[in-house]
Amino acid sequence: MKQPHADSYYAFSANQSFDFPELTGEQKADVCVVGAGITGTVAAIELAKKGYSVIVLEAEKVGWGASGRSGGQAIFGWASEQDTLEKLVGDEEAKTLWDMSLEGLATTKSYIKEYNIDCDWRDGMAHLGVKPRHEKELKAWYESLTGKYGYDSLELWDKNEVRQHIDSSRYTFGMLDHNSGHLHPLNYTLGLVKAAKELGVTFYEGSAVRKINHGDKVRLDTERGHVTADNVLLACNAYMNGLEFKLESRVMPVGTYICASEPLGKDVALGLMKDHIAACDINFVLDYFRCSGDYRMLFGGRCSYSGIDPRSIEGSMRKRMVDVFPQLKESRIDFAWGGFVGITMNRAPYFGRLKKNVFYAQGFSGHGIAATSMGGKVMAEAVSGTAERIDVFEHISHMPFPGGRVFRTPALVLAMTYYRIRDLL
Repeated sequence: MKQPHADSYYAFSANQSFDFPELTGEQKADVCVVGAGITGTVAAIELAKKGYSVIVLEAEKVGWGASGRSGGQAIFGWASEQDTLEKLVGDEEAKTLWDMSLEGLATTKSYIKEYNIDCDWRDGMAHLGVKPRHEKELKAWYESLTGKYGYDSLELWDKNEVRQHIDSSRYTFGMLDHNSGHLHPLNYTLGLVKAAKELGVTFYEGSAVRKINHGDKVRLDTERGHVTADNVLLACNAYMNGLEFKLESRVMPVGTYICASEPLGKDVALGLMKDHIAACDINFVLDYFRCSGDYRMLFGGRCSYSGIDPRSIEGSMRKRMVDVFPQLKESRIDFAWGGFVGITMNRAPYFGRLKKNVFYAQGFSGHGIAATSMGGKVMAEAVSGTAERIDVFEHISHMPFPGGRVFRTPALVLAMTYYRIRDLL
């Protein structure tokens, strides 16, 4: 049985729904996509536009994972910073990766326009410092992106300017990106699904893939059926669930959590966050927040590297929200939920080929809204015979998380303790 969407603000405010059948019997397609989040659905759209027959298999409901429950921020770049990518692949390919990240943002905006997706897109995303050393880090980041990469959408804020835009005493410095923004992630994903369906893509829900039988033709077995396809795209990210251990071992599911306040009213919400921007701090374990289209505060953060949710998501997230915005101490929390993001060891994206006709895109490490579009696009390009861009991603070396399935979680918990302590200094 497919699970319903998380009991989130997004599910409550979804503007459409789908009820696709479970896969039964034998089906054939040019391409089979595993995972009906943004990555898989974008790939399906791009391939359907080129005339391929496409089947998408989803273990739960379309948009069930991070694509339908995330913070909703669409951000420039990748989760690994550009200087990390320069060390991994060199300056030239790092620049290519940077350009693709901006293409991911542009693709998100173009899909919203082309397919008339009602997902409450808003411009503006601020990165905020919470201690003196963060000012130096943000200035260096700004200089690198504006100077070396020619990115002209950034604006630096001193403490007073931060306070003019975000009514919190917590932040010491800021960098606003006018090109980045935020949206309702579930409505965006469902809008993509609708577009793909209208292009002829076939979706099956409640159809977890149990086994992939590799060969010139690939067969994917589910509990009650199977699909035979010329090419397969794996868009599972944090939900590989034992399907392909090589891919699963290099991406760790990390829990992150969000709460949604009661509606605050336009004046209060835009008093807290001027111009309806989104924001996050630049701690390793960060807070991220924005106001929804109906003027609720959506406040996220707190990572769980153990796979164990906090005893009370609502209580934990409410405390973090009130620490930043004490003005909300009397405000009711209407929704609180969590989910997994898929992180890699180096926080760089993990895209490539598993076999000559099996491709994957995963490891977005918290930058999924825009980066997933590029994951879908480069896989679709590789299927249609243009593999140059997925080749760039394959040049990034990815190490498995140490400890195997049994011990990798406690090993990561121990490692992350260092970063939690560093955030306090």
